[in-house]
Amino acid sequence: MKKKKKHAQQCHFPAMNPIISSLFTLSLLSSFLSLSTSKHAQQCHFPAIFNFGDSNSDTGGLSAAFGQAGPPHGSSFFGSPAGRYCDGRLVIDFIAESLGLPYLSAFLDSVGSNFSHGANFATAGSPIRALNSTLRQSGFSPFSLDVQFVQFYNFHNRSQTVRSRGGVYKTMLPDADSFSQALYTFDMGQNDLTAGYFANKTVEQVETEVPEIISQFKNAIKNIYGQGGRYFWIHNTGPIGCLAYVIERFPIKASGFDAHGCVSSLNHLAQQFNHALKQAVIELRASLAEAAISYVDVYSVKHELFLHAQGHGFKRSLISCCGHGGKYNYNKGIGCGMKKTVKGKEIYIGKPCDEPGKAVVWDGVHFTQAANKFIFDKIAPGLSMACHRQ
Repeated sequence: MKKKKKHAQQCHFPAMNPIISSLFTLSLLSSFLSLSTSKHAQQCHFPAIFNFGDSNSDTGGLSAAFGQAGPPHGSSFFGSPAGRYCDGRLVIDFIAESLGLPYLSAFLDSVGSNFSHGANFATAGSPIRALNSTLRQSGFSPFSLDVQFVQFYNFHNRSQTVRSRGGVYKTMLPDADSFSQALYTFDMGQNDLTAGYFANKTVEQVETEVPEIISQFKNAIKNIYGQGGRYFWIHNTGPIGCLAYVIERFPIKASGFDAHGCVSSLNHLAQQFNHALKQAVIELRASLAEAAISYVDVYSVKHELFLHAQGHGFKRSLISCCGHGGKYNYNKGIGCGMKKTVKGKEIYIGKPCDEPGKAVVWDGVHFTQAANKFIFDKIAPGLSMACHRQ
């Protein structure tokens, strides 16, 4: 007698935007076509999100550990600083909204946090691979991906012990099933590439480090899978050659820029990393029998935004909204929000622009809320597929 196969959870899918036709692998698109025809389709449901990453998805981790990101961060939505290096919401915030979940509390933030719907282990400046330096020496966070996993591991175990006490603990911490049903999101790699470049290594030298960086990323995914994680949503890294803080780091010859003002070699480095990451995802899909892993090509969406900003309703692409001076309104020594006292009155030197909603880049490093919303809108259709194996 042959055993009957269990029916996989099915889901409805909206039509894909042409811009994001390249966001997912061919196997994912095949799943999209077959699943969308099901008569018994159901939406994916995630009761929680556990996020790992850097400043692209940090909702307060670095601020809790090393001091609050001050104003004008948060001004476009929260009305005051909210632990994000942005004028408002990040892509991870829009993901939480779309899943009907509250915004993620940072694991490191002990004040006012509610972890019943997940936790955010991301901190600004975090690399995948641990760096042999301090935050003050290099600007990179000590909370690398291996540390973030240890934090998650401890949170997983301790949260259940504490939750069993009942009362308020039961309402503030996730139940045991949430860990196997949650969406595990990742947005890391940018700092690994820039750390090497900022250390005066050539792009070619940084490229040789990519296999080890990817190897450590794969280990983290396997470790989380070992803790019961099954649904993984993995962003690749963006076009770092279009960001002022990278462009301005070292002098670059005119021939090093592409037609849109981005540094060709640095964007190529990001693409090399992404190629290796995509291959790693394919390998992980083959080795983790119960995992559903989505590879999300945010590089293409961000690059499109830099190339055709005006066509998407933005007025400025490479030029920062919040900063001071120079070609890109960016100065490493005068960051967004920096003030000085003039005649007894504090004034902004690193001041925000009048229309953050019309700028792609917030502070020379991070995207504006408007850009994050644009990015989210292009990748959002894939969330309805994220509970299905590819």
